[in-house]
This record gives sequence, C-alpha cells and structure tokens, in this order.
Amino acid sequence: MASTALFPAFRARDIEVAPGVSIHAIVGGSGPPLLLLHGHPQTHAIWHRVAPALCERFTVVACDLRGYGDSSKPPGDAEHTQYSKRAMAADMLAVMRSLGFARFRVLAHDRGARVAHRLAADHPQAVERMVLLDIAPTVAMYAQTTEQFARAYWHWFFLIQPSPLPERLIEADPAAYIRDVMGSRSGGLAPFDPRALGEYARCLALPGAAHGLCEDYRAAAGIDLEHDRADIAAGRRLPMPVLVLWGAQGVVHACFDPLREWRQVADRVEGETLPCGHYVPEEAPEQLLARAMPFLLEADA
Repeated sequence: MASTALFPAFRARDIEVAPGVSIHAIVGGSGPPLLLLHGHPQTHAIWHRVAPALCERFTVVACDLRGYGDSSKPPGDAEHTQYSKRAMAADMLAVMRSLGFARFRVLAHDRGARVAHRLAADHPQAVERMVLLDIAPTVAMYAQTTEQFARAYWHWFFLIQPSPLPERLIEADPAAYIRDVMGSRSGGLAPFDPRALGEYARCLALPGAAHGLCEDYRAAAGIDLEHDRADIAAGRRLPMPVLVLWGAQGVVHACFDPLREWRQVADRVEGETLPCGHYVPEEAPEQLLARAMPFLLEADA
C-alpha cells in the first residue's frame, strides 16, 4: 500500500465506530492529540509532507473519511444521512475516544474541513481548536454560487445527481477522474507525489468508493444544509479558536471571503491566504506548517 511508504513512522488502525462501519486511521508521534481530515477525491495521504513535522509535537491521527480511502463505504439512503457531516463527525469523535482522547485539536482540508465544522458544532467540548483549509461554510458557498464558481466547482453539481449516473461515470475510469479533477486546478498535477496520486486512484477504484464520494456531496446539498441552517436559526456559534487558511490561486479566494463567512458562524476566527492553490498540504507544506503549528500549539487560557 502506497500509504505505508509515505508514512513510515506511523502505525495503521481500523477502528469500528458503528455496527458494520470502521474508519481507517494512521497514528504516529507524541504529544497533544491532533486529528487530520482530508478532502475530495483524496485520502489521509494528503498529509505526507507535513506529518513528520507534526509528529514532533503532536500525537497525530490521520483518518480516511467514511466512503473514502480504506474506511467503510456503507450504502446511502434516501435522505443521505449515512454521509451527513453529522454522521461523519460522529465517526471521528468515536475514533478519538477509542484512542483515549476526549479533547483534541483538528487540522482539516476541503471535505474534511466540513466534517470538522460539524464536529465542532455538535461536540464543542471535544474540539480545542481547529485549522480549516480552503473552504467557506457550506451554506454560504451554496447561497452565493455564481457562474464562475459553478464552472470551476462543476463536480459539486455533477456528484449530487441521482444514483447511479455519476457513480457509473467515475467507475468507468477512477484514475482518470483523479487526474482530471486534481489536474484541472491551478497547479496541475506537478505538486503531487506520484505515490500519493497512485493511492488516491487505488482507493477510488475500491468497491463502493464512487458511491460514497457522491453520497458525501448529496448530503452536503441536502441534510447538511438543514443542520447548518438550524444552527444559524438557533444562534449556535463555534466557541473555539478557528484558523482559516486558503490558497491565493484557488477558487475559494476568487469567489468568497472566507474570513467574513467564518466570522458569521464562529466567535474567534483568524486567517489569511497562502501562496498556493486548493491542495494546501501538498502545494505549500512549509507555509502551512509555519502558520498552523504556532496556532495549534497555543494553549487556551
């Protein structure tokens, strides 16, 4: 498995979080617990360039979201609850508790950052502080969709189409989907380690992976919006410190104001752009570490 070569100092774990559902994780390092969550269409392999430095200061737990990587891929349901960010966040809480961590920090990218948002909203006592990479809140991004955004993030609207159309098209050539989606961003394919690209392609070709990926997005366009809007209506805000970082060459920077949007839902937000595109941990690992490490190490009064 390519992930073994990318993370030689880590040990792999498969942790049952619900009947018939297990989450694949790798664990390494020592110190305060830090949960890492990846984005689409990737796996925990996105962290290979920052994991060694993080392991010097933290006990790092890098997980594959349900439906992705080597985690379980349960069948979807009519309301897409199996892939709601609430369900995916509960997975991660169960993983960390199984490892003995009642409170922890979070560093999350893309889809994983949406899971982190829900984790912090539903379980604020568990999340000490978190870093969110290259997203604005889901409800804000849908509400402010423009033609520019829709053209650039076409996959948001392709993946939510009823099953099995998008699944069938992805399954016809999973490696091509990886290359085309990731290679169409600002940096092309040049920033990516071939071993990581191979891992993404291997995992997307696993049975049920295309369906899990689509269900993640279907949930985001439905039940996740219901949960987010309920929080807003009730005045529930994220109380922990939040650092938001995004790529200066990315679509989020071009189409949204991440700091403004996160300050609508969280009390303590700081952040800035980094000199990269969407795939921050792989495109700008040194800059990410320089900005995120001091924040993650800071102790709350």
